[in-house]
Amino acid sequence: MKLTHAPLRVSIGAFILNSGLSKRTLEGEAAAGMHGMAVGALPQLKQFEPDRFAKLLSRAEIALGAALLVPFVPSLLAGAALTAFSAGLVQLYLKTPGMREGNSLKPSQAGIGLAKDVWLVGAGLTLMLDSLTHRRRCD
Repeated sequence: MKLTHAPLRVSIGAFILNSGLSKRTLEGEAAAGMHGMAVGALPQLKQFEPDRFAKLLSRAEIALGAALLVPFVPSLLAGAALTAFSAGLVQLYLKTPGMREGNSLKPSQAGIGLAKDVWLVGAGLTLMLDSLTHRRRCD
């Protein structure tokens, strides 16, 4: 990991790790609500029971957060994982009713929390692109 990637990886990694840890015990109505929202954006998630979905999401966030935090995971790999995960979050924003004002991309008051996840896509792409361009300059 490049030293210049550390602030981005540590801040995002700690946030995502904390999110995953907080979901470890999610069950019942809370898991069902999260699952229902996710299924609205990604219908293929319907195959999972809500409690199982919550556990899988928790584990995925813990793994992603840890991958961003540990320096031996290459930034290219950590960035690719972050980009894929955050693209799902952006899809959730785009497909969940009430998150946007009308037919625009502008977030409604309820959608601001999800709309901000577009920054995570940018951070993931930055890690990937910087890793790829740095590798080319060094070859």
